[in-house]
Amino acid sequence: MILIKNGHVKTMAGPDIEGGDVLIENGKIKAVGKGLEAPSGAQVIDAKGRLVTPGFIDAHCHIGLDNEGMGWEGMDYNEIVEPCTPQLRAIDSINPIDEAFENAVKGGVTTAVTGPGSANVIGGTFVAIKLYGKRVDKMILKDPVAMKVAFGENPKRCYGNMKKSPSTRMATAALLREMLFKTKRYMEDKERAEKEGKNPPPFDMKLEAMIPVLKKEIPIKAHAHRADDIFTSIRIAREFGIGITLDHCTDGSLIADELAAEGLPAFVGPSLGKKSKIELANKSFATPGELTRAGVKVSIITDAPVIPLANLPLCAGMAVRAGMDIEDAWKAITINPAESIGIADRVGSLEVGKDADVVIHNGNPLTEVTSTVATAIIDGKIIYQE
Repeated sequence: MILIKNGHVKTMAGPDIEGGDVLIENGKIKAVGKGLEAPSGAQVIDAKGRLVTPGFIDAHCHIGLDNEGMGWEGMDYNEIVEPCTPQLRAIDSINPIDEAFENAVKGGVTTAVTGPGSANVIGGTFVAIKLYGKRVDKMILKDPVAMKVAFGENPKRCYGNMKKSPSTRMATAALLREMLFKTKRYMEDKERAEKEGKNPPPFDMKLEAMIPVLKKEIPIKAHAHRADDIFTSIRIAREFGIGITLDHCTDGSLIADELAAEGLPAFVGPSLGKKSKIELANKSFATPGELTRAGVKVSIITDAPVIPLANLPLCAGMAVRAGMDIEDAWKAITINPAESIGIADRVGSLEVGKDADVVIHNGNPLTEVTSTVATAIIDGKIIYQE
């Protein structure tokens, strides 16, 4: 049992609590308030003068699949041999021993949604994990979270260079539609066979992997930077009645009114660094704020290792500098990603019954570049303490 006392508690579920306390028991938050008494045997952490927040959440990265300092040997996120590989699962590539996990926790990030890259039209499933552990099976928060789908430059470059399809945006859309049509027919054939007592269609691992998408059990996670690619992803999602999140959304500010009308969540980033390709022409830290003001639910992402995961709060701070309201920026790395991913019953805010993922900061990480993490707690365990 741990009692955090006298901190500036940012619950993300209501007003901040100055001089607030957080009581942790059996890996869960037992109480949040002021003047809480320390139960017998509880470890007390004095957070006076410090900021206490939920652990940060990155809604889109590749941690564990692209290992630090390994080069080719650690690149386990793109299977560039065929454009549609929905049967791939992120959990089978994640290396929890990678130093990136420890670094992320030291930056206050406790949960990440990680998975395949954007070389393939359909890349496989993403998973939500806690960022501490030796065995990925014990770190899973939700699996699968989404099916990765990529539009724009990456698939056409990877396969066009091999003189294979897709080499155009038309082909990318067509290959995705083909897979969705085949899955729909496969599902219907299976249901008909079961109803009529006949043999089911031959097992197809790719189509089996796509069934949760058609059943709206998981959304497609649409890698799209350019405005037309974003609209193509939405068009296809509408055609098949499937869920979708808008990942990267670099041109989002150009079409903010349209995206707000769609009511879809946007995972914006990575916004730090150079414009490395044409479709990043409008990359800007102003985009998260502009989309939020238009009415879009925004999460800020690092796309780690593009930006190291530990720098997620820095990216939120840069969005504030570019005009985003600071409270909206806090939401963009806590409760917004939790809600958009479907894990808000567990993480994203400091509320009774939720997982005890709590971070105590020396300073405000969104406004002070010198701010550090004093203590990071995941599932009620102190994982890092300076």
